[in-house]
Amino acid sequence: MSDDLSPPLARAAERLRYAGTMHRTCAPVRHLIGEDNIENAYAVQQHVVALQEISGARVVGRKLGLTARTVQHQLGVHQPTIGTLMDTMQIPDGGVVPVRRLLQPLIEAEVVFRLGEDLDRPDVNAERARGAVAEVLAALEVVDSRIERWDISVVDTIADNASAGLFVLAAAGQPLGDRDLRDLQMQMRRNGTVVSTGSGSDNFHGDPVRGLAWLAGEAHRRGTPLRAGQVVLAGALGPMVKVKEGDSFSAVIGSLPEVSVHFRSSVAAREAGVLA
Repeated sequence: MSDDLSPPLARAAERLRYAGTMHRTCAPVRHLIGEDNIENAYAVQQHVVALQEISGARVVGRKLGLTARTVQHQLGVHQPTIGTLMDTMQIPDGGVVPVRRLLQPLIEAEVVFRLGEDLDRPDVNAERARGAVAEVLAALEVVDSRIERWDISVVDTIADNASAGLFVLAAAGQPLGDRDLRDLQMQMRRNGTVVSTGSGSDNFHGDPVRGLAWLAGEAHRRGTPLRAGQVVLAGALGPMVKVKEGDSFSAVIGSLPEVSVHFRSSVAAREAGVLA
């Protein structure tokens, strides 16, 4: 499939693909893509996703990245990005993750939408986006850059699938209805201690529903529209936190059911029934 890309973009895609497959970090790819070339970066992302699909992975949704200003400040990238969620990234609520599966993980809490209808239009507004949501859930996302030492620009993170790692959805959700997500308060705990707080209004768009509408329009424009049954991670509601072996994280977002995940050694993960 490298014939679909120019030689520099194909090299960027191969570098990121190799890093993910071999479980090692790599040098930034921005000099291959173009320092400010957003379209090239998304072309690389879509190419790598297509290779994953050929290998048997399945697209299950999309993610908004860098939506919280606190996270933008943490990473030094100041605009939202879009990534693709694969079924291989999902961890069950309360699941155990072998830390060695990850490279340089950070975790954040966010709202996720499960779609009941397609959002395949170029002009999706917040009202239309709200009407397409079947349910809203709490989620934890593990972001995990393949780029060494998180030395990323916006094109690096876009090409690297918006630094997607893993995601965990709460076991149950609730109807969105006329719920105002701007008022949702988030608390994320590590080993029982609050380590991150925020609210729906801390989202880059001021409201996760508006973020969903923006993503729907961008996805349509790029030829990868949102479909019924997919999930959309709406972006962090507060600062990211480093993940270490032995950590357990949980998050409560408003009245939504709690979500949790545990990070253990490979041995402990195998004993819990998780492959390292």
